[in-house]
Amino acid sequence: MKYLKKILIIIAIIIAIPLIIALFTQKEYDVEEEITINKPKQEVFEYIKRLKNQNEYSKWAMMDPNMEKSFRGTDGTVGFVSAWKSDKEDVGSGEQEILKIAEGERIDFELRFFEPFESTESAYMTTQSLSDEKTEVKWGFNGHMDYPMNLMLLFMDFEGMIGDDLATGLQNLKENLEE
Repeated sequence: MKYLKKILIIIAIIIAIPLIIALFTQKEYDVEEEITINKPKQEVFEYIKRLKNQNEYSKWAMMDPNMEKSFRGTDGTVGFVSAWKSDKEDVGSGEQEILKIAEGERIDFELRFFEPFESTESAYMTTQSLSDEKTEVKWGFNGHMDYPMNLMLLFMDFEGMIGDDLATGLQNLKENLEE
């Protein structure tokens, strides 16, 4: 009985330590990537504000060529929703909605993931004119992980993984627009 009690205490400590660490671990993460595109700002902005165009440059939109896509509303306007559904676990299902547009400057999105996990995150794209023929585009993502799942932020480089995907998308965008 004495040994059983010690074993149970050790097991409780082993379980409690990660849960205690998670209490003090960040729950938010922010990622932003940027690229310079050799095109006028208005031309770039008109292209990126249409969510359907993400099918041509977003790494995530290209991960499953057979995914089902659907759209609601008028593309390039507040309230437009682009939805996806895939049998591939790393793609899953969800939707993206345009929440706000500062014409020529910034687009804010809300991403709602349904499968393989549920979460709601925010993203944005901005454009800034560097010259008449050069535009800086930034693509950002703000994420959140609830307790105790936030413990994964200590062991997985979410910012690096998402940043790499955003950088790939921006490079594709640059190549498409500069063709």
